[in-house]
Amino acid sequence: MKTITTISLITCFSLPMIFATSAAAADYPERPISTLISFGAGGNTDVGARILFPAVERELGVPLNIINRPGGGGWVGWTQLLNSPSDGYTLGYINTPNLITGYLDPQYRRNVDLADFEPIANHVTDYGVISINKDEKRFSDIDELVAYAQANVLTASTTGANGDDHIAMLKMNHQYNTQFVPVHTTGTAEQRAAIQGGHVDVNFSNVGDTNMAHRNGDLNIIAIMAPERSSFIPDVPTLEELGYSGVISWSARGIAAPKGIDPAQRELLEAAFVRGMQDPEHMARMEEMGLMVDIRTGDAYREMLEEEEESVRALEDLLGW
Repeated sequence: MKTITTISLITCFSLPMIFATSAAAADYPERPISTLISFGAGGNTDVGARILFPAVERELGVPLNIINRPGGGGWVGWTQLLNSPSDGYTLGYINTPNLITGYLDPQYRRNVDLADFEPIANHVTDYGVISINKDEKRFSDIDELVAYAQANVLTASTTGANGDDHIAMLKMNHQYNTQFVPVHTTGTAEQRAAIQGGHVDVNFSNVGDTNMAHRNGDLNIIAIMAPERSSFIPDVPTLEELGYSGVISWSARGIAAPKGIDPAQRELLEAAFVRGMQDPEHMARMEEMGLMVDIRTGDAYREMLEEEEESVRALEDLLGW
């Protein structure tokens, strides 16, 4: 009898909730959606979002308002995202590995993991590069750079502590006895200004934020940290080609919501973002910018994030955890 009563109570209370949720999802979205970007305006994530969003807005029928929240290696913005209502009206770009290192690093004591985010769609996967100032006289290629950095301390810019740039730098120091010292910035715009202005010796960054400067002669990319050469900078050899194996680096950037978003809203957003990413104008402009579109959704996107988490865990000793 108790079991029957329990089922009856659940039925009485759950059915209206289901109908209310379905009705809310049916009307969604009714107003602009805020999208948090955890790095500065003019950086790679910001630029990619501004290229993509017009196509997604056409699909959704409402504006996507970009809110830049740089700082803390991305965690100013991600903390705001996690503290936002799960009503479908606040989304955010999640950047890995920065997101993952930020909650695994024990010094921050963040009680957060992947389960606190609802991944919607990966947008870009961007491989790492090493670049130098166009007027650099001390070294002109990777061999000269490594030899110089083995004998001298060199400053090297990153987009934040424990991000992909920082990890790549630590790998170089560990495997090739270089002495790169990180200079962390709030994002790619500040990072690019640092190397072009001669304020740092070396730049560890990504294809997307340096390929145009390289092609224009404003910077000199001397190696790409990827399994193969990039079509955006085909003249630049990989570290592997140059005899420096074991240092692969990339940054992935995708859209996520706080945990608890209505499944119907999540599905609608996923479909809108995928169609937006497939838009020919978006694809053409991303090609111009040197940003590699890498669409992943559902289980494929979550598996990508979980695999990246495992790869970060394998670097705990290198990161000093």
